[in-house]
Amino acid sequence: MLRIAVTGAAGRMGKTLIEAINQADGAILTAAIVEPTSSLLGADAGELAGLGKLGVQLSGSLSSVADDFDLLIDFTAPEVTMENLAFCEAKGKKMVIGTTGLSPDQKQRLQDASANMAIVFAPNMSVGVNLCFKLLEIAANALGDDGGYDIEVIEAHHRHKVDAPSGTALRMGEVVADALGRDLSQCAVYGREGQTGPRREKEIGFETIRAGDVVGDHTVLFATDGERIEITHKASSRMTFAKGAVRASLWLADQSSGLFDMQDVLNLK
Repeated sequence: MLRIAVTGAAGRMGKTLIEAINQADGAILTAAIVEPTSSLLGADAGELAGLGKLGVQLSGSLSSVADDFDLLIDFTAPEVTMENLAFCEAKGKKMVIGTTGLSPDQKQRLQDASANMAIVFAPNMSVGVNLCFKLLEIAANALGDDGGYDIEVIEAHHRHKVDAPSGTALRMGEVVADALGRDLSQCAVYGREGQTGPRREKEIGFETIRAGDVVGDHTVLFATDGERIEITHKASSRMTFAKGAVRASLWLADQSSGLFDMQDVLNLK
């Protein structure tokens, strides 16, 4: 059995991860971490997730459960993830990371650490979204850079999401840009306002919606004179991300080191 720890266990995603691990064959929750100042310290993680007692008490640090897990699932915040990465690298643990909003330097830190440990890092763990990444690559290659198609990425999430555009939207833009031989940092346009003038050739636009309890909607639009092509994914439950993270965890159990993504896990490369 793969022994899994979940950090951010008291959050919406953390509780969903606990439920997904409890449902999985070959994995077991053995540690659950919350903020050291949390009033929930010592509570049973299963009861917190509405599953009944699992015999795993909420702890306030990774160091207090260092001997209790083999792999950490982290869907927290960039700074917290970097701290957890340093701990797991030092202790020989594996990580599945779904944290979004990482800077280029922080992504490079993942790459550096992967020489010593096994990591799956993906902005979206959904199997469906990762299939969409592959479909976007196929579509961009087929339409070509000179096909006259304008490209827009539209995403919607709940009002509590703190980064924009979403990591998934950015990854979609990267997939399309890479397939077309473009540099996303040079061709991306994030929102439009005022007298922007005509659309520039070869730009990739991003539009962001934050409203209500939207779990996650993403659409990439390819539009030219006479037709539009839309590739869309809509998530209705966080469980789709949690199940993907557990699937990635079980796959990572056979890896000793390296930086992987869900395309590796799903054998889509």
